[in-house]
Amino acid sequence: MNEEEFAALAAGNALHALSSEDRARFEAALAQHPEWQSWVDADEATAAALAEGVRDVVPPAALRNELLARIAVAPQRSTDAGAGGEADDVVVPPRPPAPAPVAPVEPAPDTALIQAVSRRNWTRGIFALAACLVLLVALGFASVTINEYLTRTPAAIALADIESAPDAQAASVDVPDGGTATAHWSEELGKAVLVSDGLPVISDDQSFELWFVRDGGAVSAGVFETVAGADATVLLDGALEAGDVIAVTVEPEGGAPDGQPTSDPIIAIPTA
Repeated sequence: MNEEEFAALAAGNALHALSSEDRARFEAALAQHPEWQSWVDADEATAAALAEGVRDVVPPAALRNELLARIAVAPQRSTDAGAGGEADDVVVPPRPPAPAPVAPVEPAPDTALIQAVSRRNWTRGIFALAACLVLLVALGFASVTINEYLTRTPAAIALADIESAPDAQAASVDVPDGGTATAHWSEELGKAVLVSDGLPVISDDQSFELWFVRDGGAVSAGVFETVAGADATVLLDGALEAGDVIAVTVEPEGGAPDGQPTSDPIIAIPTA
């Protein structure tokens, strides 16, 4: 169960509207994800606030008297045995009703009673509205989540894969102009992603180039550009090898012309 499904169940739980099956699913999900307790607390607080101050309304006493009077005059059927020894289905005429005591005239409902009934009806409507709002919020949450999932970049997908890998590692260094850079990698997956912010400003005819630096030299891992001061999340092209140093240099636009760095690296992060 995901969080938006749990949010819908939490709303039903606050309104005591869950089936036994949904109640079991709700309790199991909450036990597995205690961090979702905030949904339960918020919905229960909303339900309590809406119901506060509403008192029960007692049915008018005249209603009972009227019901008993109708029963007294209703035709009754008898199953007494007839002359032939068989039970006859005889309709017994109703007994004349005894003079009924004069019931006291019910006073007209006072203003407080009318307001209480109105509040109860209003509260029921608010409960339904609250449940709808929770559902809409859950649907909106799901829509945003799905949209973010579908529009993820290859670098974001690779970063998620790396962070889920059992051998995931990360290391950070400072870069010129006060920024930072963090390399995320997994030797098992052979992937590496660089996340940086505050990279130095370069001219329009220059590019940042990524490198795997290893014993045999430097292997280009792609070029990238970014707006001055903006964050950058970049997937390194090629396969990471054990012991590589992840580096970034500033090169002519499009990358180093000879396939080797032409400047000292501004970022160098060892993976060993």
